[in-house]
Amino acid sequence: MIKELQLRVAPEIAYEELRLLGYVSTQLHIDANSIKKVQIVKRSIDARQRNVVINLSIKVYINEYPQSESLVEHIKYQDVSGNTKIIVVGAGPAGLFAALRLIELGLCPIVLERGKDVDSRRKDMARIARENIVDSDSNYCFGEGGAGAYSDGKLYTRSKKRGSVEKILTIFHQHGASQDILIDAHPHIGTDKLPNVIKAMRNTIIACGGEVHFSTRVTDFIIENDVVIGAKTADGREFNGPIILATGHSARDIYYLLNDRNITLEPKGIAVGVRLEHPQHLIDCIQYHSKNGRGKYLPAAEYSMLTRVDGRAVYSFCMCPGGFIIPAASAENQLVVNGMSPSNRGTKWSNSGMVVEILPEDLPEYDQYGALKMMKFQEDVEAKFYEASNFTHNAPAQRMIDFVEGKDSKSLPPTSYAPGIHCARIDKLLPEFIAKRLQQGFRNFGKKSKGFLTNEAILIGDETRTSSPVRIPRDNTALMHININGLFPCGEGAGYAGGIVSAAIDGERCADAVFNYLQDAN
Repeated sequence: MIKELQLRVAPEIAYEELRLLGYVSTQLHIDANSIKKVQIVKRSIDARQRNVVINLSIKVYINEYPQSESLVEHIKYQDVSGNTKIIVVGAGPAGLFAALRLIELGLCPIVLERGKDVDSRRKDMARIARENIVDSDSNYCFGEGGAGAYSDGKLYTRSKKRGSVEKILTIFHQHGASQDILIDAHPHIGTDKLPNVIKAMRNTIIACGGEVHFSTRVTDFIIENDVVIGAKTADGREFNGPIILATGHSARDIYYLLNDRNITLEPKGIAVGVRLEHPQHLIDCIQYHSKNGRGKYLPAAEYSMLTRVDGRAVYSFCMCPGGFIIPAASAENQLVVNGMSPSNRGTKWSNSGMVVEILPEDLPEYDQYGALKMMKFQEDVEAKFYEASNFTHNAPAQRMIDFVEGKDSKSLPPTSYAPGIHCARIDKLLPEFIAKRLQQGFRNFGKKSKGFLTNEAILIGDETRTSSPVRIPRDNTALMHININGLFPCGEGAGYAGGIVSAAIDGERCADAVFNYLQDAN
């Protein structure tokens, strides 16, 4: 017999198998020995009150065992070698999931990735911190897995209407991610575990007859009569077929290429600000309402902040509990930071992007750049911070209250940011309309969450890569570019996703759109 229960229990019960078994047997008034398995189906933390509780959805197997230890059935992929070829530009979440979906549909994906494989990228990323050298094709943004490969692997999304979140999580689990991602309300894989998952996806693509080409940067599209029929790469090769364009939000050369080819683009709103780093213990104390922090059972605490200042949103972005801050430049003459966490979220720091919403109408002085105006603004902010760092990746930093009060920081605390930090007036480096809103936003957050506004926290700048500064417009139904057939703009880089899961969902949708395009053509 199987019973399904909804429980609200203390952390020590939720996270200790024997205690949970005993609690369930008491609730059901049955002998614990008759319970063969307590299977957790869903788990979330409720920290709104002083006593933190864990919400559990469970299945209790009484005098029988589950038929499978897995909560889901794996997806079967077919051999597509010799089938119709579809070009996928980019091997980030959108590109990888597009490729896997193409295989499900009987089409053969040819993945062209400008960067290196996920393991080789590590050396190039390390060189940014150690030698101040940025490889423009292999860095935190470019390479197998895209920006998401080394940014915590957060899988929480609100984008649930466009596709199946459960399927995306199932595919991650099928390729090696912990089953916890199917259970937790805010699932994550961890930057230390995600590379192996990505490699497993690549191996599935290749085993099914698809191709994955690294160090293969697309430099032009082959277009005949307003139809994309292929792509040219920097090494002189040509690949033929319709294109799913999944290059990520930092592929500025692709935006320049599209603009130069008179392929319609639109400027898109972005958000710009800083990385804010607190001691993780402080965030644990605040979020769990305890001077002792999270204790033995609870995970490193997260937070989410949102307010409005002078008509624009000010909010936290890509929160990384127990994580560290990284240099995320994708070319020379840029300074930009991001955050990530290992799977155990075990460092002593917590960081989050703290950013201000910016809309195209906020920057009339950039109108001369047309569709690329927001991107040009990003570039200018990054160049200013790079210059302020004496043309290195030793980042400007300022204590949080000093920033709010517009004061110099006389010293800085230890940081997770490997290239190092130096005292600087971030309130002066940021454009004034961003700095002023961010200052007021921090005041608001300090009132909402006592202890959050503190000089124990530091701002490290700048954070500019929250989303694509450009939208590549596409038909809402066919998902093709509005003027060019055979071109399917996809994921974050096209302005239709924000995060790993939503990008993956969009990749699957674009694969379906290509399938329908070919069916209509026949």
